[in-house]
Amino acid sequence: MLTSNLSTLVLAQAAPAGGVLGGLTSFLPIILMFVVLYFLMIRPQMKRQKETKAMIDALAKGDEVITAGGILGKISKVTDNYLTLEVSNLADKPVEVLVQRVAVTTVLPKGTVKSL
Repeated sequence: MLTSNLSTLVLAQAAPAGGVLGGLTSFLPIILMFVVLYFLMIRPQMKRQKETKAMIDALAKGDEVITAGGILGKISKVTDNYLTLEVSNLADKPVEVLVQRVAVTTVLPKGTVKSL
């Protein structure tokens, strides 16, 4: 009787150690999915956001840009949050539009806009 009680006690103590390892391996696929999602989705998105912020911060007078609304123009004035875009010349008077800096999606190479 003492031997059977002793063997039951030893087996009962050994079981939780395997249960902890089994619990960790059940979370392994979830951890691997998060790592894969980080490298395939989160990291490239953060890189794109960083490049966009650098582009917006580097905007200067004379740059030719396209806005999110599809307006093509040349920057004539730059403030902290807004840009003044020259979109056309009518009778020697420029047509200017005020847009937010964050509305700029693309900076074009110099000389792209010729007919302003």
